[in-house]
Amino acid sequence: MKLGYTLLGEQAGPRELVLHAAAAEAAGFDFAVASDSFSPRLATQGHSPYVWSVLGAVAQVTAGMDLMTYVTCPIMRYHPVVVAQKAATMQILSRGRFALGLGDGENLNEHVVGRAWPEDRVRQAMLSEAVDIILALFGGGEISYDGAYFRTDSARLWDLPDVRVPLGVGVADNRSVRAFAPRADIMIAVEPRASLAAAWDAVRTSPAGGTSSPGSSRKIGQVPVSWDRDEGAAVRRAHEQYRWFLDHRGASTGLPGTSSVDAATRRIKPRDVRHRVPCGHRVERIVEAVRRYVVAGFTDIALVQIGGDTQGSFIEAAEHEILPALRESIP
Repeated sequence: MKLGYTLLGEQAGPRELVLHAAAAEAAGFDFAVASDSFSPRLATQGHSPYVWSVLGAVAQVTAGMDLMTYVTCPIMRYHPVVVAQKAATMQILSRGRFALGLGDGENLNEHVVGRAWPEDRVRQAMLSEAVDIILALFGGGEISYDGAYFRTDSARLWDLPDVRVPLGVGVADNRSVRAFAPRADIMIAVEPRASLAAAWDAVRTSPAGGTSSPGSSRKIGQVPVSWDRDEGAAVRRAHEQYRWFLDHRGASTGLPGTSSVDAATRRIKPRDVRHRVPCGHRVERIVEAVRRYVVAGFTDIALVQIGGDTQGSFIEAAEHEILPALRESIP
């Protein structure tokens, strides 16, 4: 089990994120994932810098920690050709420590370019074409592509890393697993569902999915926590800034702004957050939350500390309490 730290751009400015990354590596985190958003989900979070500039700086202040976007949407705000160029450059800057995590996005971040938000089926088809283009560019040479959603003419990456950028894709059901497991190196999911991990391994070990063994494919999940010596303060902060996490109906994915997400999640109460998110300083609650992913077959977990101004105390606690407890309890 690899344990990661989340650079959540929605809750901290760019300089702070770079400092947090350096501190997280020093504290013993194995990797860091970074959100790629144009807007926070709730105004109470208060930030959203350009993650690719942040990651370029993070690559220079860290030495061994793996880095990854969690996740980039290559279907509207960015063209897949541009995403491939960003990722290749990051792999060079980080000396082979970068992985590109992809997903089909949220209206909140993508509508800003003035295009209508597609339905789920269309977004998945767009993401599939984007993956084709990105992988072709990673392979070197000049490519042209004429698909249902994307076109590119004589595109080439002139600065390619020595080691190809690993590709991760977010999946939520068997349909998306079938579409992306044969082409991606890493599974990304936000719920500890054993059926997803099993389906991912089954596809990758099938004749159509190549020759990968189940153990060779990373499966990355994410666990939010609200660490604080004052449990009441931890619950309030988690409710104010992260209650959208409990909206598993997916309604917030299609909403266009922070006020919409705020209104849609007002039914979620602090007690609901306390039940779902480890709040306070009880390490065993974090261990149990991570264990659910381990049992489901995940290989990597990135912790998300809720609250931009609490990162220092969380990273200190992670070094001395949280990471040792996780490594002792979970092989």
